[in-house]
Amino acid sequence: MSKRRRRLGGSLADPSAPPPLRFPERRFSPVRNIGVRVAIAVATLVITTIIVYAERDCYRDLDELGALTWIDAIYYATVTLSTTGYGDITPVCESARLANVLFITPLRFLFLIVLVGTTIEVLTQRTREQVRSNRWRSNVNDHTVIVGYGVKGRAAARSLVDAGTSPSQIVVVATDRGTIDEATRDGFVGVVGDGRREDVLRDAAIERASRVVVATDEDDTSILVTLTARRLSPNATIVAAVREAQNTEILRQSGANNVIPTAESAGRLMGLSLLSSTAGELMEDLLDSGRGLEVVERDITREELGRSPADLDAQGQIVLAVIRKGTAHRFDTNTINRLESGDRLVVIRHNSAER
Repeated sequence: MSKRRRRLGGSLADPSAPPPLRFPERRFSPVRNIGVRVAIAVATLVITTIIVYAERDCYRDLDELGALTWIDAIYYATVTLSTTGYGDITPVCESARLANVLFITPLRFLFLIVLVGTTIEVLTQRTREQVRSNRWRSNVNDHTVIVGYGVKGRAAARSLVDAGTSPSQIVVVATDRGTIDEATRDGFVGVVGDGRREDVLRDAAIERASRVVVATDEDDTSILVTLTARRLSPNATIVAAVREAQNTEILRQSGANNVIPTAESAGRLMGLSLLSSTAGELMEDLLDSGRGLEVVERDITREELGRSPADLDAQGQIVLAVIRKGTAHRFDTNTINRLESGDRLVVIRHNSAER
């Protein structure tokens, strides 16, 4: 059980496990972190040495007054900052004692913080992650959950961002911590765990998600993830990828709204490209959301009310379907002659980034 828990990145039932959510953050190399701490420690030592030497006439070294050298000042600064305090060198003037209170004591605190910085950093980081997790859980709504962050998951996330979705509204679920680190570097929120488990999907607040992408590498895993996701989020739109076309209907019965047979789709696109390189190039252009043409679903504008879908062709947009009251009317059915309030359009248009 402990091995399984470590592999899945911890569990809510384990109080010693770190919070499962991972957020985007700036990362510095260990060498840089160590270098910064060493620089701070040396700086505090130098400043303390200067302060002590400036007041050297007000220090007693055993029975001798005012005879401190630079070596004595460095020695006193070292034992004072490290709280060793042998007591052989002591301040005797009020000015030297005041300097100890106002300057050397805060420098001692800073020096100690650097020494125990690793522990404090861990505690601070966990506290910060817990605060961010609680704030995120209380505010997140209508977000997108992507289960699996391989080629398909990354492409789906990139497509959503290209379409205007904020990266903070995308949550990636994966079993591998390295994969989640990659997702957070891309700007997404990450959850370490098995997407087939109910508690892991609850960590991703799936019950409040509006969209779920199932992009795992195995069809049986995709089916179990879809079943769990549909039970937890009955109203979410679930899109799942499937390797074998024969499993498409099973995924639909499991609760997926749309199923993409990845292997067959790629094979058909290659076959189309062989038969017609221009048709293949157009399809590739449509699939690449970063350039050329794009397929989008949008609300109709005020100017389009009462107009025919065919009238939009003159505006450089090809209407593929009109969605009215939840029903999609394709362009080849000719059932929609005029657009009404509340209609939505699925159109092919030039990519907005290029216009």
